[in-house]
Amino acid sequence: MPRWEFVAMMASIFGLQALGIDVMLPALEIVGDYYAIENPNDQQLIIFAFILGFGFPQLIFGPISDRFGRKLLLQLSLIGYLITGFLCMIAPSFGSLLFLRLLQGVCCAGTRVSAGAIIRDLSKGRAMASILSLVYTVFMIVPIIAPALGTAIMAVTDWRWVFGVLGVFSAILFIWTQFRLPMTLDPEDRREISFGNIINGFSQVLSHRITVGYMLASGIIFGCLFAFIGASEQVFDEVFGRGDKFYLYFAGIAGLLAVMNYSNSRVVERFGMRRISHIVVLTFIALSAINLIYMQFIGQNFWVFYVLFVLTFGCFGMMGANFSSLALEYMGKVAGTANAVYGFVTMTLSSFLGFLVARSFDGTVRPLLIAYVLLGVSSLLVILWTECGKLFAVGEGKT
Repeated sequence: MPRWEFVAMMASIFGLQALGIDVMLPALEIVGDYYAIENPNDQQLIIFAFILGFGFPQLIFGPISDRFGRKLLLQLSLIGYLITGFLCMIAPSFGSLLFLRLLQGVCCAGTRVSAGAIIRDLSKGRAMASILSLVYTVFMIVPIIAPALGTAIMAVTDWRWVFGVLGVFSAILFIWTQFRLPMTLDPEDRREISFGNIINGFSQVLSHRITVGYMLASGIIFGCLFAFIGASEQVFDEVFGRGDKFYLYFAGIAGLLAVMNYSNSRVVERFGMRRISHIVVLTFIALSAINLIYMQFIGQNFWVFYVLFVLTFGCFGMMGANFSSLALEYMGKVAGTANAVYGFVTMTLSSFLGFLVARSFDGTVRPLLIAYVLLGVSSLLVILWTECGKLFAVGEGKT
């Protein structure tokens, strides 16, 4: 498979998560009205049910991936994602919709574990960070176009097709991977599923300081991302009265995020994951603090908020791939389990923190920006612990 096709395929698989969230952002209020929910903040549960389902099952899928290979798990998960997407279209109640969304998140977890393990099978270290950055660059197209796609779907047909499009996309991926994706796990590296092997695999992951440290740092700071995704429509509509152009502003944020991911792929092999990600975390904290101070003491000016927020969000583009590569660099023999633990911890932690922050929305951007500063500082403290108080190390390969 050519490199460009491999990157595009992995990006599309990763994109199932972003598509499952972002395509329905413009529809949240309509769905909430259809099911007559009383608390407007409850519409966020459509997002967080999916994210919740995405977390814990990864711990199960990891050992399965290490035993049976990546492709089998991937294709079964794609079938489940397809089925739940179409079932969401006919959910009879808001509760049943949330349950189906949770199941869809479970299926998405299987695709994420598989794709992450495939990439780790074929690369590591700075090379892995470069590939992941390219993958993230391509899949960042999804949040750019997904809200606009959701808006377009509702303009020409029923809102239920914002869920149906997920099934269609999954079907396309199933056909693509069936005919073009080879097996990447060597037969001699397959691990038998037994209690001892599972515990040993988890122990290898959770006993490594670098792996645990960057896993926690990533989970904490990416809570900021999920907080914004959960409350984004309310921020643009209720705070700034710009809900009619929400998809355009959201595309601008995701656009810079894609640019930063691509930039990381070009420079990471020269400067290293540590130096880049540490500088960017400090930049993230500084930009968030400036935005908070301005909004608190001068006023909630949309363009000041938006410009600073776009720059802040762009920082995620130089943290995600680098944190992931640092955490998984030493986990080649248990790549499936390591991806599962990393995905579970980061997703569970970030979604929980994001949920708390999004639910604290009070009609202003103050809770969001306070959380960005606090979570950014917390992530930095974890990195300092991980690196024994040293930042900006040039060489990789620390133990």
